[in-house]
Amino acid sequence: MVRAGPKRRVPSVDPMTDARDVVSTSSTDEQSPTDEQSPTDEQSPSGDANPGAAVEEAVRRSLALVDTWIHWDGRPRVSEDGDRVYTPHKAVRRIADHLIDHLAEVEARLAGVETQPDNWHASLVTLESDWARFTEADRDEARQRLPRLARTFALRLAAAGAAEWDRPRGDAWTLREIADHLTGVLWYAQQVGRLAAE
Repeated sequence: MVRAGPKRRVPSVDPMTDARDVVSTSSTDEQSPTDEQSPTDEQSPSGDANPGAAVEEAVRRSLALVDTWIHWDGRPRVSEDGDRVYTPHKAVRRIADHLIDHLAEVEARLAGVETQPDNWHASLVTLESDWARFTEADRDEARQRLPRLARTFALRLAAAGAAEWDRPRGDAWTLREIADHLTGVLWYAQQVGRLAAE
């Protein structure tokens, strides 16, 4: 997965909008649900903060929204770019898949091997399972899955060391650029937004 040029989200059209009602939402900047400090918040000897800590924070902020999704009414939300729809399950899936994809990319870069080709359907499709009701158990599972993935990413950068974070890797992003890109996982959660009980 060679990346060059500016970071951007790939616009897509979702084929699952069919006859279902669609709700338009605007993104909001949410507060972190906890004030916990991660061991990855520590700075390197040069005073440079681990860029993975920002990924952990983006996931914490996403989970503040996920906590409200048990109130989802079954209607998908139109993304702010108007090209896709999101449901709670789809947003959680996209956050997790994005973290997995870039964790695998970091491992390949550090090992000096090619990354796997990017053949994800990503937001281009809404899976049948994405339409399922979002329950307390789904919320609890997301609260276990997503922080572990973000922490694993941050710990991998910490183990690689600060000297690796900005090392040029040809046309590919640096590890810091990958981490910066990954903070965008909050966007997926913002597309569903904060939901209130009716």
